[in-house]
Amino acid sequence: MWVGVLAAVGFGASKAPTAGDSGFSIPGTESQQASDLMQQRFGGTTATGAYERIVFVAANGQKITASANESAVEKVVTEVAGGSQVATAASPFQANTVSKDGTTAYATITYRVSADNLTDATKTALREAVQQARDSGLTVEVGGTALATTPSAGGATEGIGIAFAALVLLVTFGSLAAAGLPLLTAIVSVGVGVAAITALRGVFNLSSTTSTLAVMLGLAVGIDYAVFIVSRYREERKRGHEPQEAVGLAAGTAGSSVVFAGLTVIIGLAGLSVVGIPMLTKMGLAAAGTVAVAVLVALTLVPALLGFWSRAVLPRAARRKAKAVHGGKLMRGGKLAQPKPNGGTRWGRLVMRRPVPVLLIGILGLGALALPATALHLGTQGDESKPTSTSERRAYDDLAKAFGPGSNGPLTIVVDAKGAADPKAAVNTITKAIAATSGVVSVSAARFDAAGDTAVFSAVPSTAPTDEKTADLVHAIRAERGTLKSATGATVLVSGVTALNIDSAQKVQGALLPYLGLVVGLAFVLLMVVFRSVLVPLKAALGFLLSVLAALGSVVAVFQEGHLANLLGVHQTGPIMSLMPIFMVGIIFGLAMDYEVFLVSRVREAYVHGESARQAVVSGLSTSARVVVAAALIMMGVFSGFIGAGDALIKMIGFGLAIAVLFDAFVVRMAIVPAAFALLGDRAWWMPRWLNKVLPRVDIEGEGLARHTASTTASVEPAEDETSADDTTGRASARV
Repeated sequence: MWVGVLAAVGFGASKAPTAGDSGFSIPGTESQQASDLMQQRFGGTTATGAYERIVFVAANGQKITASANESAVEKVVTEVAGGSQVATAASPFQANTVSKDGTTAYATITYRVSADNLTDATKTALREAVQQARDSGLTVEVGGTALATTPSAGGATEGIGIAFAALVLLVTFGSLAAAGLPLLTAIVSVGVGVAAITALRGVFNLSSTTSTLAVMLGLAVGIDYAVFIVSRYREERKRGHEPQEAVGLAAGTAGSSVVFAGLTVIIGLAGLSVVGIPMLTKMGLAAAGTVAVAVLVALTLVPALLGFWSRAVLPRAARRKAKAVHGGKLMRGGKLAQPKPNGGTRWGRLVMRRPVPVLLIGILGLGALALPATALHLGTQGDESKPTSTSERRAYDDLAKAFGPGSNGPLTIVVDAKGAADPKAAVNTITKAIAATSGVVSVSAARFDAAGDTAVFSAVPSTAPTDEKTADLVHAIRAERGTLKSATGATVLVSGVTALNIDSAQKVQGALLPYLGLVVGLAFVLLMVVFRSVLVPLKAALGFLLSVLAALGSVVAVFQEGHLANLLGVHQTGPIMSLMPIFMVGIIFGLAMDYEVFLVSRVREAYVHGESARQAVVSGLSTSARVVVAAALIMMGVFSGFIGAGDALIKMIGFGLAIAVLFDAFVVRMAIVPAAFALLGDRAWWMPRWLNKVLPRVDIEGEGLARHTASTTASVEPAEDETSADDTTGRASARV
């Protein structure tokens, strides 16, 4: 069935139409309102078309205004302007875009279509014209969207991350089949998810970043979910169950945990739609769909492959050695065998003996790492974040050197003069007022639409696009709107890429707390249903906040403040991408709940089967610590592979998720959570009676399976062993 699904979706992807414009939009903001107005009044070319900025630098000691150099520049502009898709092509000498020292000039080319829809002929003509100028002795760099290089998703580091995951699986399971099965099923999950995204890309205008995020999450959760089920299957086989019964028990326990862990990830990703940014909504829903596929694959394809490799996935020693089995349990000397102490057991006993120091060290350590998050500055990194090997970065640097840092992020001022008595006079008044605003270096000549009632001009700030002073300037110009409208009758709107990025950061910042409340609230209810407790979900939510704040602080320390930036390939520090924090909240929340559900379900399983609260924690860690550690290392390996991405957002997400998994799995779930259980004791499982009656019952600990197994065993075993089975079931019933 899954081979058929993969083939069908892959065929659909191969026949899918080309993606349309995947431009960034933020409904409800002034910059988007201005962009929509330009699209309406100027026929769409000003607002949505691709653009290119060609920067010309004269050789040392020469001027760009020298006759030979000027002729070469004019020739480039003339040749590019003849293209069928070109909307405007302004010469630097006509548009007054020559630097004061006369060494540098730039020409801006706009197109009638988006960058995705530019033909190869158009791009080739632009490249050839630029090369001719270079051949004449000029230094020519190209920035903008028309010829922008597509950043790599992960490159070689992604392969290294997957290889690391394979090594962890091999060490953990000691079997090639057991190590290969999670990788195989994860590849199927990612294949189906990404192929579906590709097939629907043209319909929903999905960006390339959407597929990258789906690959990142699909690999991570796909491997982890298979690991949970395979490890439980091996455990049930060790207890003496036949393959079919063992895989049924694994699906009924670890499989149930996978379902609820997957639901929390899906909740976190689908909840991104509350932010109100279409691109973010599409990315969240596409990634959530890939996670849903991973859950279905774990519940169906993993058991099917276990049917083929029922013995091959077991350790070599288990395949060779015959087990003495009685009543579904290993027997030693006629008594129920107790599992040998392992690393998880020893760690659990240590935490039980010293819960307060473990709790304090974990909380204080994560709190210290979270401190840089107080200096968080949201924004959007552009060409300045690219390596100097790219033409876009060199064009950015040349412009900043010759024209000032603000030249790379001019503001687009849109004047709606329909209500003005004299539109041209109103635009002139507004142009002079904005030119006199503190922080504005220069303004361009206004360009009117065909009706003559709408004008567009550029205002160049004195500061860089990502500088906080530029955001202050945008707010200052918008604050003058009322005064200017009273004086002229025209409405002023501020747009452009820089303003759009500023509005994006503000919208994300405003939506962060409501979004956090939504996903935490929904997951709180979900965990109450699963664990029949009020304090366990509360503890899980607080632990998540600790890990996400520590991860965000680490991201700020590296990408904003520059610590270890060179080691991670960060070419330029700057603001944190505005979408990054909300992505981290959504994704980390879901992944944190993965470990919470798997670890705590094993603790509760031991508790409802008769163990004391403290012993249940030790038992839970003894059975789950190895798997949780392996799953966390796998996720860290997969996410770390994306640190090598060329896209700044993907690089930040890869690092942020890898460090967050480190904090959440090893500090929160493996240290803080057991310490909290030790201090709470039986109170950890408290729930008001009225709430216990209202909430639906879900059995992910296998309590019902245990009773069924015990009753089946009692009906077939000799009479002398019935007392032991009844006693075990009775203690479980008494505890329940």
